[in-house]
Amino acid sequence: MPADNAVDAVAQLVERLADERVDHRFKALPPDAQGLTVGELAAQRRNLFTDGFTTPVLALSAESVEHNLAVLQTYAERHGLAFAPHGKTSMSPQLFARQLEHGAWGITAAMPHQVRVYRAYGIRRVFLANELVDAVALRWLARELDADPGFRFICYVDSVRGVELMEAALAGAASRRMDVVVELGAGEGARTGVRTEAECAAVADAVAATTTLRLVGVAGYEGEVPDANPERVRDWVRRLVSLAAAFDEDGRFAGAGADEIVVSAGGSAWFDTVAEVFATIPELSLPVLKLLRSGTYVSHDDGHYRRLTPFNRIPREGTLEPAFRLWAQVVSRPAPGQAFTNAGKRDAAYDLDLPEAQVVRDARTGEVRPATGITVTGLSDQHGWLRTDEGTDLEVGDWLGMGLSHPCTSFDKWQMIPLVEADGTVTDLIRTFF
Repeated sequence: MPADNAVDAVAQLVERLADERVDHRFKALPPDAQGLTVGELAAQRRNLFTDGFTTPVLALSAESVEHNLAVLQTYAERHGLAFAPHGKTSMSPQLFARQLEHGAWGITAAMPHQVRVYRAYGIRRVFLANELVDAVALRWLARELDADPGFRFICYVDSVRGVELMEAALAGAASRRMDVVVELGAGEGARTGVRTEAECAAVADAVAATTTLRLVGVAGYEGEVPDANPERVRDWVRRLVSLAAAFDEDGRFAGAGADEIVVSAGGSAWFDTVAEVFATIPELSLPVLKLLRSGTYVSHDDGHYRRLTPFNRIPREGTLEPAFRLWAQVVSRPAPGQAFTNAGKRDAAYDLDLPEAQVVRDARTGEVRPATGITVTGLSDQHGWLRTDEGTDLEVGDWLGMGLSHPCTSFDKWQMIPLVEADGTVTDLIRTFF
């Protein structure tokens, strides 16, 4: 867990987001809030439905976000895991701060731009789950490492060529070595990563031959295991653990000057299997940092991860709650059985599942009722296509509340997201940086 002063430093930098002015850049915010700071608008505790917010508007449930943060903190602590949630999901420093307050070791990134955002808000530990060969980004990171002795950065290596490019970019640019972990691929047809243990050893040898890199562990992503099921995922995680043990036996980590061995995996679909196998890691020559990287838990969803979350298999460990709801207005009822909302691909995730119609807020009465008989059948750029059953009570002007699938492609469509309590009170505005 990060030191308290590191968590406090992030929180202090995040507080500055409240000084940003509300204006035309942020869709759905009340027009009459123009010129207020975000902090001033949040302090007014306006109602999402009656106090000037325009549609479409994406909302996050304050209660569900808090619940999900606590569930993963408890799970990681119970299983002796460090936790670096993947920040690409939300790209929100405010949520990063909350994750650190709930015990996160650091934040995972995928791209150099994301690391720049993290550093701008004081994140002291960053795990980059990708091989980084961009010379400009590498030299920037070298300067960050030199400027801040407390900054811990770890990234993947998955090829001898990549190691050579990193060495060429960093030579003469850094006074301390950059920590790297060999990425073990999840099998033929999977995404990135070294495919065989022999090739992993060759990459590790290449790292040892550099003057700029330090081998500190092994890592990978079990979500890419072909035709994944518990046994296939378990077999791959065992390979990862065995690779760490073999490298340790060969003296690769101690010889590099590492003070701990990093073993990292764990997306949002199989972290229970990762935790199970990580519990069997034998005693090695150095302490082991067992690092889980699940990211979507903070908002969860109403589709892909609702079906795949490990908590479906292990309900005794807890539950996650979908925190997103996209509110759109019915703008056309052109024919029986058909209606259109004013939210489309610009507003909602659609790469895995279409939005799910959940509730209707009656424009005449303010009553909220289940969206019975309403199905989202498609999205245009700015419209949602609805099919309605015969007799469905749905009128132009009504608000439709929809659940979304795949948080990673939901957050990125909104620069400012109201954090809303169950009664509709907006308590904060969550800023994102994509």
